[in-house]
Amino acid sequence: MKIYYSLENFPVLNCPVLTLGTFDGVHIGHQKILSRLNDMAKSVNGESVLMTFHPHPRAVIFPDQRDIRMISTLDEKIALLEQHGVEHLVVQSFTRDFSMLNHDTFIREYLVKKIGVKKMVIGYDHQFGHDRKGSFAELQSLAPRLGFTVEEIPEQDINDVAVSSTRIRKALFEGRVEDAAGLLGYNYTFSGRVVKGKQLGRKLGFPTANLECPDPLKLVPANGVYAVYVIVNNVQYKGVLSIGTRPTFDNGARSVEVNIFDFDRDIYGENVKLIFKNYLRSDQKFDGVDALIEQMHLDKASSLELL
Repeated sequence: MKIYYSLENFPVLNCPVLTLGTFDGVHIGHQKILSRLNDMAKSVNGESVLMTFHPHPRAVIFPDQRDIRMISTLDEKIALLEQHGVEHLVVQSFTRDFSMLNHDTFIREYLVKKIGVKKMVIGYDHQFGHDRKGSFAELQSLAPRLGFTVEEIPEQDINDVAVSSTRIRKALFEGRVEDAAGLLGYNYTFSGRVVKGKQLGRKLGFPTANLECPDPLKLVPANGVYAVYVIVNNVQYKGVLSIGTRPTFDNGARSVEVNIFDFDRDIYGENVKLIFKNYLRSDQKFDGVDALIEQMHLDKASSLELL
């Protein structure tokens, strides 16, 4: 997959077949659109093109909304789109000025003039342009005059697209990682750099890696304890993850800490990827250290049974 962060040097393609959208999470609804995009490109001996936007439009248009969280970081989205066969990815910088473009100018200047779109496929009820006034009807009206055709995937074929991103976020905020996986088509992931923590886990006999995600908008699931797979330097391990405020000790800042099984190496500063498998229990306060240690042994046993 070729990636373009500017359309200034976008190449002339053989019959570009285009779709566009934020594609946050690249969930099962998005995957239906991508499948149709690729099939259409093959049928006309063309090349598939996807335009996405970064940062997420909501984060730019509503900067004061502090509850905005993304299912996937840009790097995660890029990897997922490549897995699903997209040939050309345009990452369009989304700014306040760009958000003011009306749909007609966007179609003419970006999609036709710069990309050279010949065919376009969009999801049901997709809207774009300033105030989201661009629609399938508008595309149908302009397409014959501008030399391309447009196809809308029927509502019944992607009836989850409009709601599944919201449903996925809700599931993750509630700790329902298994439900989220069903909507995503894969297990939710979280990647971060290992940073210095309070080393409480090591004192308890369960050393943990404290993770810090470089993207502040990346969604962290609900506080609790999870069975996870852990990827370190392309090697997969099993582990148990704790998200919370250490209520038995200090109710401090929220942290993401993973105990990696059968692992004893200094990985400060390295990147670690978590794959969420199962929710085990809530983040809770114990009567003392001994009770907490006993529960941590039970958590490890539960994780090993599930992983």
